[in-house]
Amino acid sequence: MLRFILARLGGTVAVLALVAVMVFALTRLASGDPIAVLLGDQASVEDIAQARAQYGLDEPLPTQFGYWIREVLRGNLGQSIFLQRPVTQALAERTEPTFFLALFAVSIAALIGVPCGLIAAVWRGRAADQVFSAVAMLGASVPSFWMGLVLIQIFAVGLGWFPASGYGNPGVSLPERLHHLVLPAIVLGVLNSALIIRFTRASVLDILNEDYVRTARSKGLSERAVILGHVLRNALVPIVTVVGLTLALMIGGAVVTETVFNLPGVGNLVVRAVLRRDYPVIQGALLVIAGIYVLINLAIDLIYMLVDPRIRV
Repeated sequence: MLRFILARLGGTVAVLALVAVMVFALTRLASGDPIAVLLGDQASVEDIAQARAQYGLDEPLPTQFGYWIREVLRGNLGQSIFLQRPVTQALAERTEPTFFLALFAVSIAALIGVPCGLIAAVWRGRAADQVFSAVAMLGASVPSFWMGLVLIQIFAVGLGWFPASGYGNPGVSLPERLHHLVLPAIVLGVLNSALIIRFTRASVLDILNEDYVRTARSKGLSERAVILGHVLRNALVPIVTVVGLTLALMIGGAVVTETVFNLPGVGNLVVRAVLRRDYPVIQGALLVIAGIYVLINLAIDLIYMLVDPRIRV
């Protein structure tokens, strides 16, 4: 196991190095000058040149990249051009809402997707299968911004049960801040449960046709014991994969939902940085998100060995 973990960590370093090169190149190839946006239309050429020299943007691209990588290896992601504070501090301030939103949403998606997919597979071709398959197709088709607006209209404006937007005023308690995440978590959880339903159904259907399932039934085991102890347990590998990837997707891709509910999350920060051409924030945020993706994939591989002992061999 130690050799496997070390190999994966080595692959993680290679992936992050590739991501760093791609992010740096793409941000520099994008049109627009962050200094011109920062100083405005009234800035003179001399002012722009002085500011570019201050942030090191007048250096050749290889020099800029080398300086950035050297600082990243020291744990410094740079200084935001517009926020005027370290990128690590800006990310830390936006981490809490994104983390809890992703955690709540993936929990909702798993609690909906796994049971519904299991029921649809066990009773395939029947009414339950048709209903849950239709729900999965509908969930994959509904835009998140539309569902978010509908929930705001019903539960925030109409019933007044939940806040319509924001993450609470500074200094409020954690439960009150988490109260603001209920509606966006439901949006992400319900919509992403569609993929989990389909994967669970397909995985369980494959296991139901295996010989050991028929053997378990022939031994007189109850249907519940067969489904939970033999079918679901052996179908967990692809289910764990899709749940883990869903969590990674929510951490880095909940931009639309955060925008609809005006959440000060990482996705919102990245969008604003892209519009402003804030290179350090874009580079640092995408590098951190890529690292989270890789670490989640590593965690999924480790969970495989707990779910299926054959993988250890």
